[in-house]
Amino acid sequence: MNRIALFAIAFVALLATPLLLRWRNSQVTTQVSAIAPAGASTNRAIPEVVILTPSNEQMRIEFAHAFSVWHEKTYGQPARVVWSTPGGAVEIRRMLVSTWEARLAQHIPVGGDADLIFGGGSYEFDTLKKEVTVTVGAGEQAKKYSATILEPVQLPESLIRDCYGVKQIAGQNLYDPDGYWYGVALATFGIVMNMDALDALHVPQLKSWSDLADPRLLGWVSLVNPSQSGSVLSAFESISQRVGWVESIAILRRASANARGFAASGTRVPIDVASGDAAAGVAIDFYARFQIQSMIDAAMSAGRKGSEPKVIFTAPAGQSSVDPDPIAMLRNPPHRETAIRFMEFCLSKDAQRLWQFRAGALGGPQRFELRRMPVMRSLYIQDFPQFIDQVDPMAIATAPIFNNPGMRAFTPILFQTMSMDTHPQLKEAWKAILAHPAYPKNNFGVVRACDVSDTQLKSWLEKFDALPMVATPNGDVDLADMHQLKSLRNGWLWGEWKDQGLWPKQGAPGDTLRQLFAPFFKENYQWIVDQAAQQKSA
Repeated sequence: MNRIALFAIAFVALLATPLLLRWRNSQVTTQVSAIAPAGASTNRAIPEVVILTPSNEQMRIEFAHAFSVWHEKTYGQPARVVWSTPGGAVEIRRMLVSTWEARLAQHIPVGGDADLIFGGGSYEFDTLKKEVTVTVGAGEQAKKYSATILEPVQLPESLIRDCYGVKQIAGQNLYDPDGYWYGVALATFGIVMNMDALDALHVPQLKSWSDLADPRLLGWVSLVNPSQSGSVLSAFESISQRVGWVESIAILRRASANARGFAASGTRVPIDVASGDAAAGVAIDFYARFQIQSMIDAAMSAGRKGSEPKVIFTAPAGQSSVDPDPIAMLRNPPHRETAIRFMEFCLSKDAQRLWQFRAGALGGPQRFELRRMPVMRSLYIQDFPQFIDQVDPMAIATAPIFNNPGMRAFTPILFQTMSMDTHPQLKEAWKAILAHPAYPKNNFGVVRACDVSDTQLKSWLEKFDALPMVATPNGDVDLADMHQLKSLRNGWLWGEWKDQGLWPKQGAPGDTLRQLFAPFFKENYQWIVDQAAQQKSA
C-alpha cells in the first residue's frame, strides 16, 4: 500500500473519530428518554433498541413509552429505546458515510453501533441505501470495498397493506419497494406566518411561493441555508419541481433579498416568525405546528389564552409536495429482533395515532401533542375528527411537473452564492429596483424583465435574474437551461469530468463553482446599484 493510500485511510479515520465519539456520547445521555411502564417486571432482561434520530425530545418520549407498552402487550414484556441524537438528518447521513468509509478502508466490519435510523425525509434515505465505496491501494494493487449503510427489511405484506393502502402519493413512494425504508409520517412544505406582523405590514395571508417576493416584506422574511437543512432543501426543490427552474430561482432570489438573514437549522424559521422577528418564512409543516403548539401550551400555562401572536402554516395549493419521514434498519444491527418489532410498531395504529391525537385522549400521546401527519391512510377516514390538524395530505400533494434531479444538486450552491455570500449587494440591488420609477408598484409577486417596458428597468431586471455560464468539455452552457442541469451535475458534482481540467486536481468541484459564481452575482448586483446611483446624481 503506497503512502498516499495510507494517508487517505488515516485522514478518513481521523475524520470519523469525533463523529463516533459524539454518536456514543449521545447514546449515553439520551437513555433517560426510554420509558417503560410503571411497575414493569425486572426479572428478565429488557429488550433494547438503539435508534439514531433528528427528532425532538417530545417525539422520543412519547414513542419510547408507547413502544414499551405495545411490546409488553404483544410480547409479554416491556422494551427499552435508547435514542442517539447526533444532529440533524444531513449531519447523521454525513456521520454514517464517514464512519462507513473509515471502517471499509481499515477492513473493519461496518455497522453494529445502532439498530435503526428514524426521521429525515425520503431523499436522505434513498441516499443511504446506495453503496459506500472505498478504494485502497493504487494501480494493479487497488482494491474496492463497498457496503450499504441501510439493510433491507421485508415487513409482513398485511402490515404494509393495512398501513399504507396505496404505494405512492402524487408520484412519491411511501415506502421503498426493496424494503430499505418505510415512511412512518408525512411532511409538507409551506409558509409559516405571523398574522399580526403581516397585518402591521399591510400584507394579506401568503398563499403562494411567489408571495415571498412581495416588496412589503423587505427585511421580514426568515430563510435557512439549504446546505445545512435537508428539509429546507426539499422545500426549495419542491418549488422548482412545480413552478420550474428559472421561476423558482427568481422566487428564491427575491425572498432572499427580503430576508433578514439565514439560519442554519430548519427549526429556526418558526421561532423567528413566532417571536415577531420575522413575518414569514419557508418551513416544514411539523416544525411550524410544533412551534404553534408550544405557544399554545405556554399561553395556557400562563393563563393568557388567545393573547399570543397569531401564527399559521399553509402549504401553497398546487405548489407543494408530500414527503414521507422514514424509518430504516442500519447494517448489522446489534438488536435485530427488537429493531424489527419497533419498525412494525411504527406502522401500527398504536403508533400512528400518536402523531395527531390530543394528549391524554384514548390512543393518543401521554404528555405532548406531536402535531405531525400520520402515514396510515385509514386513519383519515376512521379517526379524522380526532385529529388536531384537520389536514389531508392527499388534498395538498401535487405531482412534480419538472422532475429534474439536477435542480436539487445545484440549489445549495446557487443559494449560497446568489443569496448568502452576496447578501449586502443583493439587498441594495433589490432596493434600487423597487425604487425605480417604472417598477409596477401594485405588483406584489415576481416581476421579471419581460413584465416591464422601461428599457433601463428591463436591463436591471435582466442583470438581477441572470445565471452564470458553466464550463463543460464542449464549451460553456447556461445554468438557466434546465435541460443541461443533469449533465452538469454528473460532470461537475459527480466527477465525470474530473480529468477535463475544469477545476484544480486537488480542489473540490463544488468549491470551484462557488468561487466562480459569487463574483458573477456580486458584479451584477453592484452594477445595478451603480446605475441607480448615477441616475440619482444625474
